[in-house]
Amino acid sequence: MDLTLILLIALALFFDFVNGFHDAANSIATVVSTRVLTPRAAVVWAAFFNFIAFLIFKLHIANTIGKGIIDPSIVDYRIIAATLVGACVWDLLTWYWGLPTSSSHALIGGFIGAALVKVGTSALIWNGIVKTVVFMVAAPVLGLAMGLVFGVAVYRLCWRMSPSRVDSLFRKGQLLSAALYSLGHGGNDAQKTMGIIAVLLFSAGALGPKYYVPTWVVLSCHAAMGLGTLFGGWRIVKTMGQKIAKLRPVDGFCAETGGALTLYLASALGVPVSTTHTITGAIMGVGSLRRFTAVRWGVGGQIVWAWILTIPAAAAVSSFSYWAFGLF
Repeated sequence: MDLTLILLIALALFFDFVNGFHDAANSIATVVSTRVLTPRAAVVWAAFFNFIAFLIFKLHIANTIGKGIIDPSIVDYRIIAATLVGACVWDLLTWYWGLPTSSSHALIGGFIGAALVKVGTSALIWNGIVKTVVFMVAAPVLGLAMGLVFGVAVYRLCWRMSPSRVDSLFRKGQLLSAALYSLGHGGNDAQKTMGIIAVLLFSAGALGPKYYVPTWVVLSCHAAMGLGTLFGGWRIVKTMGQKIAKLRPVDGFCAETGGALTLYLASALGVPVSTTHTITGAIMGVGSLRRFTAVRWGVGGQIVWAWILTIPAAAAVSSFSYWAFGLF
């Protein structure tokens, strides 16, 4: 490998680290806000299950990112560099603002912005982009629906139990639901960077005539994401775990389980959904069960605007980066 290729792979793994750092809140916000685990214990728990997700999930999403957003034949070092810069800048900005936006959509926006500057709209694979945008709306709705369904089912099953018994039971249950969600998070999000690195290697001729994802890329991406989760993005934990709705252990269990099932479905279909959108919808669904006003819908509105802006904002940074790299 030449030095430029190695540096770009390092940049991609840095993005994966930022992804884990930025999206740590998705996996641990509920289990921290309900005080089932301390923040330190929660990030270790989440990071472990982020890493071992490679044992469970097939690489459908890595293939979608690598071959399903832009034409792989136009990919070069400059495209990848601009894409990663656009995604990283937007992730870090929204982390600073405490907004739980989607690293997945930032990456896709970065791809689109760089490809548009280089070739134009003919470089875009609309089928993959439309599928991603559809699930951009569907993921929080499915998460909300799953959270509601689990909430109703659990409330009905436990209505005769004393509050202290319910609290004790679901404090243990949240360890399971947090693990399930962290598996889904690792299985969906880590694969996006795998797709970036694999298409980079393919375009450089390092994979031979056939596109595939090498095992060392799989392990490296899961390790980078797990490490990022260990450092945690506490600004976003506060937004996710406290500002949207006040959660009890039973609520956290229902939200995490509902969100996890949504992620497993998307991963099986090869759709790079936002884990952020999914868990936010699930928290809102569970929070609204007690009463509609228990959810701080104003905060939810701010988050939705950040979601809408993610792809165009990352695309804009990526477009500028692609142009700027051409000056050197």
